[in-house]
Amino acid sequence: MAWKASWSQWSIRWILLCILVLLVSSYNDSELHLRTIRLMKQAPLIDGHNDFALQIRRLYQNKLSTINLRILNSTRTNIKKLKDGYVGAQFWSAYVLCSSQDKDAVRLALEQIDVIKRMCNEYDELELVTSSEGIVKTSKLACLIGIEGGHAIDSSLGTLRMFYDLGVRYMSLTHTCNTPWAETSSYGVHSSYQDTKSLTDFGKEVVKEMNRIGMIIDLSHTSFSTSREVLNVSKAPVIFSHSAAFALCKINRNIPDDILKQVKENKGLVMVNFHTEFVACQKTANISTVADHFDYISRVAGFQSVGIGGDYDGVNGYPSGLEDPSKYPSLIQELLRRGWKEKELEGVLRGNFLRVFREVEKVRDEQIYLNPSEEEISDDELNYSCRLDLRSFEPKNLQKSGGQEKGRSMLDLILNVSIIFLPVLLRELRGW
Repeated sequence: MAWKASWSQWSIRWILLCILVLLVSSYNDSELHLRTIRLMKQAPLIDGHNDFALQIRRLYQNKLSTINLRILNSTRTNIKKLKDGYVGAQFWSAYVLCSSQDKDAVRLALEQIDVIKRMCNEYDELELVTSSEGIVKTSKLACLIGIEGGHAIDSSLGTLRMFYDLGVRYMSLTHTCNTPWAETSSYGVHSSYQDTKSLTDFGKEVVKEMNRIGMIIDLSHTSFSTSREVLNVSKAPVIFSHSAAFALCKINRNIPDDILKQVKENKGLVMVNFHTEFVACQKTANISTVADHFDYISRVAGFQSVGIGGDYDGVNGYPSGLEDPSKYPSLIQELLRRGWKEKELEGVLRGNFLRVFREVEKVRDEQIYLNPSEEEISDDELNYSCRLDLRSFEPKNLQKSGGQEKGRSMLDLILNVSIIFLPVLLRELRGW
C-alpha cells in the first residue's frame, strides 16, 4: 500500500510539473509574440525580392483591371498578406525569362516596370519610392523596383541608365543564363554565352556605371567567380537580394564563407531566401531551417550583413509556417527565441538595408562630377545578327532623298509662283 501511495504521489507531481512546463512555455510564446509584433510595428520589414509582378503577367497578362490585389488568392502575395506580415517596403522584381535574351528582353522588362508602377499608383495602400529617404518618409507600403537578370539591358549602358530613370533601384547581374559580360550560378540551364567566364571588362564597366548612377548591385544568381570579382570592383556595398548560406545547403545559388567574409568587408547585405531547396536542399523545410541560415550568416559576416528576401511567388516550395508574406512574424519570433537581440533584429528587418541604400546613394553623390560612361560591348562578345550597328551606317539614302526633296521643293516653288501670276498674264494677253 505504501508503494502504491508513493507511486500515486509521484504521478501527481509529474502531471503538475508537465502542466507547469506547458504554462511557462505558453507564457513565453505569448510574451515572444507580443515582443515580435511590437518590434515589427516599430521597424516594418523591408523585403528584398518578390515575384508577384511575374505572376500578374503569367496569370492575368498584366491586366490589373481584372483583379483585386488586396485579396487576390491565386498567388502567395496580396496586399492584405503584406500588411499582416508587417512589410513596410517591398522590392518588386521586374523579371523576364532568359529565353528573351537577344530578342525582346528590353520590351518585356519595360512592360514589367510598367505593371509595377501602375500597381503601386492604383492602390492607396502602396506608394512608389526611389530613395532611402522615400522609404523612411512614407506612411504607406513602399514599392521599389528591381530588375532580375542583366540580360534585360541588352548589353547597353544607355539602357541601364534609362531603367534607373524609370525608377529601377537594383539589378541582378544574371539570372539562370550567362550574359555576354557576366557568368551565372546556374551552369548548363541555358545555352547562350556559355563561354562567358566570371566578369568581363564590359561587365566591370556595368558595375562602375551602376555605382555612378546609384543603382544597387544584386549578386543573387551570379557565379562565385562573378561575385568575387564584383566585390573587388564595386565602390559601393552590394546585396544578395535572395540567397542563403552554402555551408548549410551546398548549391551554387548560395554563398560560400569566403564571399560572406567579402560581403562583411564590403559592408553589403545578404537577404535570406526562403525557398525550401535553397535552405534545406530538399523539398521540405520549416521555420527552424530558415532561422539556421540567419544564425550562420550572422556568425560569419555579422548581423549587420543579414536581411530578408523571401522570394515569394518566385518558386514553388516554401517552409512549413512561412507559406506567404503574412507569416514573417513567425520567423522573427523564432529568432527572438534563439536569443537575437531586438536591436539586431531591427537591423535585419530594416536598418541594414537602409544603411546599404544610403551608402550606395553616397557613392553616387561623390561621383557626380563623372560623365556617363560611353563604353560599348565589342561585337565579338555578341552572337546574334539582328543587332543594328549604326557605327558603320552611311546615310547615302538620306542624301539621295534629300536631293529629291530639294528638287521637289524647287518645282513646288515654280508651280506656286505660276499659280499666283497666271491670272495676271492671261489678262495681259487678252488686252494685247
